Amino acid sequence: MDVTLITGASAGLGTGFAKALAAQKRDLLLVARREDRLAELAVELERGNGVSVKTIAVDLAAPDGPEKLMAEVADRGLKIDTLINNAGFGARGAFADIDLAEQKRMVTLNCTALMELCHRVLPGMLERGRGGILNVASTASFQPGPWMAVYYATKAFVLSFSEALHEEVRGRGVKVAALCPGPTKTEFADVAGMNDSELFKRFASDPAAVVRDGLAALEHNQAVKISGVLNAMMAESIRFAPRVVARRFAGGLQKSRQG
Repeated sequence: MDVTLITGASAGLGTGFAKALAAQKRDLLLVARREDRLAELAVELERGNGVSVKTIAVDLAAPDGPEKLMAEVADRGLKIDTLINNAGFGARGAFADIDLAEQKRMVTLNCTALMELCHRVLPGMLERGRGGILNVASTASFQPGPWMAVYYATKAFVLSFSEALHEEVRGRGVKVAALCPGPTKTEFADVAGMNDSELFKRFASDPAAVVRDGLAALEHNQAVKISGVLNAMMAESIRFAPRVVARRFAGGLQKSRQG
């Protein structure tokens, strides 16, 4: 059975991807830590769209999380036709002040688990000559981010890795895209402690629009998609700014949100 695997599916963009793809009559495998929310979403999507929605509750930030997930996928006889690597989180504050365990968990989830899932599903896609991988990066990918140093660095990894993978598999039937949203109205702001920021209050994007941009980018095998015109203008302008300007601008935005 071919399915689209969505990580971080219990909330935010993950739920948005699930609803959009169910409406397209795609069979789904939803993955997150919160089993109750996954079950509720699965029932909703199956009833409303007539599709099959499987769920697996697993912590992908655990060292053996991706391995456990893919073992369960194999046991159920599922094939991953499309992978949407959406799971991730951020933390705001000075690097020296944020709990080290939390930051290590961030790197594991945002980078290591994403990379491992790509490695585990890609050989099958290449063998079949079809498939797709959408990795959710961020506009944070384009510059360093003082006061969110680790988060920005993880998203830079996601963008660089995704672009390289896109080029490696080009012409072999497998599509790879990186989606780079800016501030978006999801639970991310709660977890990152950013609900008080003017950036989120005034400029946060509609999650449905971000989902549409991501799925369109994957459909057209667009290596990088920055969601939103303003976000695209700001991200592209960083390329022409001296790095000292870019990092101080980003740092100024983050530091102004402290306290």
